[in-house]
Amino acid sequence: MGVALGALTALSAGLAPNAVADGVQPKQWYLDAMDADQLWKVSTGKGIKVAVVDTGVNPATPSLKGQVLTAEVPKSVAFHATKDYSGHGTTIAELIAGTGAGGGLKGLAPGSKIVPYRVNLAGLKGASERKRTPDPVQAIRAAADSDAQIINMSFAGDTISPGEQEAIEYAASKGKLMFAGVGNNAQQKRSAVEYPAAYPYVVGVAASDKSGSVGDFSAYGRGVDLAAPGLDVPRWCDTAFRSYCGGAEGTSAASAIASASAALIWSAHPDWTANQVSRVLLDTAGRDWPKSAPSKYLGYGLIRPSRSLLHGEGKPGAADVDPVSNERTSTASSDTGATPSASVPASSQPSKSTSGGETSAAGSTSKSSSDGNDQLWIVLGVAAAVVVIGGGVFAVMRARRSG
Repeated sequence: MGVALGALTALSAGLAPNAVADGVQPKQWYLDAMDADQLWKVSTGKGIKVAVVDTGVNPATPSLKGQVLTAEVPKSVAFHATKDYSGHGTTIAELIAGTGAGGGLKGLAPGSKIVPYRVNLAGLKGASERKRTPDPVQAIRAAADSDAQIINMSFAGDTISPGEQEAIEYAASKGKLMFAGVGNNAQQKRSAVEYPAAYPYVVGVAASDKSGSVGDFSAYGRGVDLAAPGLDVPRWCDTAFRSYCGGAEGTSAASAIASASAALIWSAHPDWTANQVSRVLLDTAGRDWPKSAPSKYLGYGLIRPSRSLLHGEGKPGAADVDPVSNERTSTASSDTGATPSASVPASSQPSKSTSGGETSAAGSTSKSSSDGNDQLWIVLGVAAAVVVIGGGVFAVMRARRSG
């Protein structure tokens, strides 16, 4: 299977992205939009470990010092786990758990911890490096056997890998909550959601912008479960780790922010299972279409952890029922003592959502709508200043897309 990063690519094609000056956090528009300061008064993600299966994670950046649990990476998959060969994995880790120290990226769940898994993805150079670096299957299985509760996979491929699918099912049976970006190829006539996001038990995340509209690059169709911020998100420019770049887009960032949202909720409710955390995320997502008919562009809607943490919304429901298929599942706890979670159905795999609604906003005129809750933001003036009201509710910007 050809596997690529769920890229955080520069918006200005062919031009070098502009480095962001000291103090990158003002560029993280979604922190205000999601009412992060209020969220952190309730939960920071403390006690939650997130396995980042990516290009490696540099634990020495100011924002990640003390946040990366390198000793918890099994030796079998530990080759250069802390040597990031593109800067991608470090960006993802900071978006999840960065402390913001030194003016660096502030993670949405700064109390959580990162367990790094460096895998062989597009961009890894050198035959020796490729041979010694684990593949995603090995890393997912290792993460399944760890006490990390969440597995973030910000990479995508366009074909099914039986080994990867089995690894996903194994991780689900061990009670893990998994997130992946749906892919960035919607403009290249490859609109289908890619793998691992398209597998059952993986929450597929689309990328949205400041208006709550899905990016026109974001894959759509069966397999989109949620949408999260993924446009105009800062990232590390390169492996020198000297500066951040702005103006980036990709479902990688969306997956990371969804993983961080889950960490916030799970930290506040440590006795919940993966099914229950996932169900609350789906139930409280911002949408103005029926939950029974998920959008093929935004799934169940825009992620809103504030509705659970600040307003007490969303019912966790049965611990052993899959929130998408509604099938009863077995619950299994990790051998390392992680919180048990509902996972693989005893009968057959549930089909992935969605039912193919026409919700979109990419590259077209959109209208503002609401789902009965307060709006997320009001855009003021030419500068588009963001004012957060109502506890961080996404106002869903929608438009019909033909074809």
